[in-house]
Amino acid sequence: MTKEDKGLPPVKGPLVYRQSIWTRLTHWVWAICLFFLLLSGLQIFNAHPSLYIGKQSGFEFDNSVLSIGAVNTPDGPRGQTTIFGQTFDTTGVLGMSGPAANPSFIGFPGAVTIPSFRDLATGRVLHFFFGWIFVAALFIWFLASFINGHLRRDILPRTGDITGLPRDALDHARLRLHHGRSYTPLQKLSYFAIFFLLFPLIILTGLTMSPGMDAAWPWLLDIFGGRQTARTIHFVVMVLLVLFFVVHIIMVLLAGPLNELRSMITGWYRTSPGTPREQGDKP
Repeated sequence: MTKEDKGLPPVKGPLVYRQSIWTRLTHWVWAICLFFLLLSGLQIFNAHPSLYIGKQSGFEFDNSVLSIGAVNTPDGPRGQTTIFGQTFDTTGVLGMSGPAANPSFIGFPGAVTIPSFRDLATGRVLHFFFGWIFVAALFIWFLASFINGHLRRDILPRTGDITGLPRDALDHARLRLHHGRSYTPLQKLSYFAIFFLLFPLIILTGLTMSPGMDAAWPWLLDIFGGRQTARTIHFVVMVLLVLFFVVHIIMVLLAGPLNELRSMITGWYRTSPGTPREQGDKP
């Protein structure tokens, strides 16, 4: 008979101090920045809702990999999205949205852009403003995480994390979530990919689209195969970050939102029963 069956309070693991003040601050700064970067980025994308591979683009080229717009049909105008030559009717979502009596012919609807109306100048100002805050927060996080050991302890994967990945992935798929002192192998590898692959990629491709940066660092164009290819990579990385965010929120809800929020607000995290206690832990 368990303690719960006897009417006794359930056994709890110790509260451990898991997140430093620097990790918590930069986490929330990134959350705010990425929100505005996404919505202002879609505003910028709407100025020319097509993506290309190569150094050139235009009506005379056939190197588009994504195109969002509207077309006239016998039944009236319809929203249309073309991906790698495959065309889809996206009326009401992409290319043509809004009320049937007064539709808006725009790539992404105004509900998911900042500003909600067509204003490329304001979208660019907001995008650059939050982009540089994002970069500054990333620099602060790397410096603090290197000094306090968070980078070595919780982000950089070790041999044991690689070998333990299949089992940890299976546990996550079965919703057998573990609350330990440090991140699980799947978490470590996910955060490693975010910090060392996706974040650098989205920053560098963003710089590659700037004529000023191209003049200062022309090698960026060579690395990414031109400004148009960099724009496409930038968009793909944005999609991957949105997918990561969705999965991240789902896992937070499944793992216990109050415990996860407490960790990112106060730094204290409730571990699973049976976790060995150490000096400084709370009951």
